[in-house]
Amino acid sequence: MRTYYEFFAGGGMARTGLSENWKCVFANDICSKKSAAYASNWQENDLFTGDVFDVTTAQLPGHADLAWGSFPCQDLSLAGNGHGLQGERSGAFWGYWRLIRALNVEGRKPRLVVLENVCGALTSREGKDFEQIARAITQEGYMVGAMVIDAVHFVPQSRPRLFILGVDAALKLPADLCAEQPSPAWHPDALIRAYHRLPMAIKHHWRWLNLPTPKHRLHTLDDVLEHEPTGVKWHSPQQTQALLAMMTDTNRRKVLEAQRLGAIKAGTVYRRTRDNVQRAEVRFDGVAGCLRTPAGGSSRQTILIVDGPNIRSRLISPREAARLMGLPDHYVLPARYNDAYHLLGDGVVVPVVKHIQKHILSPIISANQSLPIPRLGSRLKFSQ
Repeated sequence: MRTYYEFFAGGGMARTGLSENWKCVFANDICSKKSAAYASNWQENDLFTGDVFDVTTAQLPGHADLAWGSFPCQDLSLAGNGHGLQGERSGAFWGYWRLIRALNVEGRKPRLVVLENVCGALTSREGKDFEQIARAITQEGYMVGAMVIDAVHFVPQSRPRLFILGVDAALKLPADLCAEQPSPAWHPDALIRAYHRLPMAIKHHWRWLNLPTPKHRLHTLDDVLEHEPTGVKWHSPQQTQALLAMMTDTNRRKVLEAQRLGAIKAGTVYRRTRDNVQRAEVRFDGVAGCLRTPAGGSSRQTILIVDGPNIRSRLISPREAARLMGLPDHYVLPARYNDAYHLLGDGVVVPVVKHIQKHILSPIISANQSLPIPRLGSRLKFSQ
C-alpha cells in the first residue's frame, strides 16, 4: 500500500482523490473547524490539529511515498496583499518544507512531493516565490515540474490551479510521463515565463510533465443543482430585482437571451467591484465560477434560474458547492453555511487529484517498485 502525508488537509479533499490504493498515515491542519469536518469523514486517528511549524518528524510515521501540501494561497493570490512566501499565511510553506528537509536528513524523505496553490504563485513578487519553491525542491534532491490544471476539465467549475511536483532524483520516470516541450493544455504562458526566469541550475532539474487530456466533462451546472436545495432560501422578488439592477448592459442581455430561449436556464452570478461600483456578473454556459472563501471580500456565488418571465435567485447550497468540488454526496459537510462554504472554497478539486494520482503519482511509484528506497539524505548545493 502506498503511503502519504497530507498537509494543510482541510476537509480531506486530497485524501478523497488519493484514496484508491493510497493510505494516509498523517494529516495536519491548523483550523479546528476544518479538522472537525476531516474527522467526520475519516475515522482513522491520523490527524493533528495545529500549526505546521509545530509538527515534528517524530509524528510522521515510516517512509512515505508522497507528501501532499495544499498550502495557504492568500499572500500569493492576485487579489492578495503581495507578501508572497514572506506572508504570515502563505509562509506556512516553509513550515511544511522544514519537515521535508528534516526527513531528508533522517534518510526518509518522501519519494514524491506535490504542492497545490493559486496561479498567482507563478508571478508573486515578480516570480521570486516560484523560484524559491523550485530551488527548495531541487536542493533536497528532487526533479521538479509544474502544471496548471483547470478543474473545468472534470467538473462544471472554472478553477485553474498550479500543481508543482517534486520527484526523487534517484527515481526513473516512465517514458510517456515527460515531454521535450511544454504542452498548451497544461503549461500556459505564465508558467512558461516563470520557467524561463529560473536560474540554469534549477532548469537542469526541470521536467515538462505530460498528462492525458480528459475526453469530456461528466457534468454540467444543471447536473449539480439540487431540486430542493438545503441550507439556503430563495431570495425575495425584491432581492432578485436588486441583483438584476446591479448588472451591466452586457450581463442583462445574457438574461434576456436566456428568457428568449423559453426553456429553464440556470446560471451563476458573482458580485464584483468594478471601478468602485459593485456589479453582478452572470454566466449561462453550464459552468460555475470559481468557488472562493468569503474572507478578503469575495462574494458567495449566487444561482440564477430563468424560466421565461420568471427569474429566481438564491445562494449556492453547500451540497451544490461540494458537488462542484467533486465530492460525493455522502461526504459530511459542516452544519453551518459559512463553515461549509469556507471549507469548500479552500479545497482542492477531487477529480483533479485523482487524475494526477492515476497518470503521474502511481505510474512513478509502480515504475520504481524494485528500487530500494535511499536511506541517506541527498541535498544539492546551488549558487545564488
